[in-house]
Amino acid sequence: MRVIFGTVIFTILVPGSVTVLVPYLLLASGLGCFYDIGGFRFIGIVLIILGAAFYFWTASDFTFAGKGTPAPIAPPKLLVSRRLYQVNRNPMYTGVLLVLLGEAMFFMSLALLAYNIFVWLSFHLFVVYYEEPNLRKKFGVSYKEYCRAVPRWIPGLKRTNRNG
Repeated sequence: MRVIFGTVIFTILVPGSVTVLVPYLLLASGLGCFYDIGGFRFIGIVLIILGAAFYFWTASDFTFAGKGTPAPIAPPKLLVSRRLYQVNRNPMYTGVLLVLLGEAMFFMSLALLAYNIFVWLSFHLFVVYYEEPNLRKKFGVSYKEYCRAVPRWIPGLKRTNRNG
């Protein structure tokens, strides 16, 4: 029960802030820089729903299969490599990025698009310099084999180095 509670609290505080609070503040501030994509803006709703589904599905995998939370202070005890984690090592982050891209499209905001790029870069640096080294230490050979088999971000993309 503590793991479920931790996942819910983390989800509200971190992805909730990244995908709801900050975009709201950016849009409310008038920093806009808006563009017109007409009816294509409604594709943004599909991306938001898809991204939220990715996040909740993978957070539940962390909670129930991994016996931990998405929070770095209470990570899964077991390596989660099933379902979406079989095609992308970071589907939880991908879900958040899809939500942000969908918001940028729906609100037709260049500020949100720029924010999405900033968030992706932050995620990438966190994954490369903190998460992956810690996972290599924690799970050893099984994590190295997982990295060889599954791309970091883009399904089907071949690896270019031994770490990623």
